[in-house]
Amino acid sequence: MDDELLMVRVAELSYDENKTQDEIGALLGISRWKVGRLLVHARERGIVRIEIVHPRARRLAVERALVERFGLKDAVVVPAPDEPGAVLERVTRAAADLLAALRPVPRTLAVSWGRTLTAIAEVLPDGWAHGVTVVQANGGVSLNRRSGGAASVAVTIAQRGAGQAVLLPSPAILERVETKLAIEADRTVAAILDQAAHAGTFLFTAGPCDPTSAHVENGYLEAEDVIELARRGAVGDVLGRYIDAEGNIVDPELDARTVGIDLERLRSADRSIFVTAGAAKHDIARTVVSTGLCSVLVTDETTAQALLEET
Repeated sequence: MDDELLMVRVAELSYDENKTQDEIGALLGISRWKVGRLLVHARERGIVRIEIVHPRARRLAVERALVERFGLKDAVVVPAPDEPGAVLERVTRAAADLLAALRPVPRTLAVSWGRTLTAIAEVLPDGWAHGVTVVQANGGVSLNRRSGGAASVAVTIAQRGAGQAVLLPSPAILERVETKLAIEADRTVAAILDQAAHAGTFLFTAGPCDPTSAHVENGYLEAEDVIELARRGAVGDVLGRYIDAEGNIVDPELDARTVGIDLERLRSADRSIFVTAGAAKHDIARTVVSTGLCSVLVTDETTAQALLEET
C-alpha cells in the first residue's frame, strides 16, 4: 500500500469507523505513532476536513485574516446559516458573547442604536457586567414611536449589566442647524456627549444607504432623501453620519444637523466594536473596517469573505 492510500485508509478507520490509533495500527501493521502522523498529514493535505457545526461556532482562520488585513485588534466571524433570515440572530448573539467576555469589563460603554443593537441587547445575559454605565453615542428619540429606539437599547444593556443608562434626549437628526447647536450647547446634553466621547469602549453598527434605513423607519429622513444621498456617493451611515466609500461626510449640511459624537472618536478609542450582518451592509462594512473606524469586528462569514476578497 503506497503512502497516500495508507493515509486514506487510516483516515477512514479513524473518522468513519471511530477506531483508536492502537486499533488502526494493529489492523494495518504500523505503529500507533505512524497512525498519528498520517492523520496529521491527512488534515494538512485536505484529505480530511473537520468542520465544527454549531450556531455559536467561529471561523478562526477568517478572523486571523481580517485582523492581519485591516490591522484590527480582534475579529469574531460566525458561520453563515443556511437560512438567510438567521444571519442577524447569529451575529448579534456572537456580539453579546464577546461583550460578556471582555476583560477588563467596560466601566463606560457608548452605544449606537438600531435593529442590530436592539437584537444584541435582547440576548445579552444578566450579569454580563457589574456596574457598567451605558451612554448613548448619538441622538435617537423616535419621531414615530414604532420602535423602542436608542433609549430601550441603552437601558436594556445597562440593566443586564447591573448598571445605569445615560440617555441623550435628542432626535438623531434635526430640521435646523440652529436647533441642533442649541441642544448641544445645553449643559446636560453637552455633559452626556462628553461622557460618550470619552468612553473606553464603543459598541456600534452601521446602516445601509437605502430606503430600509432606520432613519427612514424612525421618521428622520424620507426614502427620497437616502436615495439622493446614495446618488451623491453615500454607502451608509455610522452614528447617523452618512459617509462615502473613503469615509468622507457626503452632505455637510445634513451632518451639521446630526446629534452625536464625532466619528474620529471611534478611530481613537481604546476599543470600538463594530457589529454588522448581511449583504445589504457590505459596502458600509468595507468602509468602516478599511478606514479605521473600528478596532474589533463582529460579522458573518459571507460578509468577512466579501471584505477579504474585494479590498
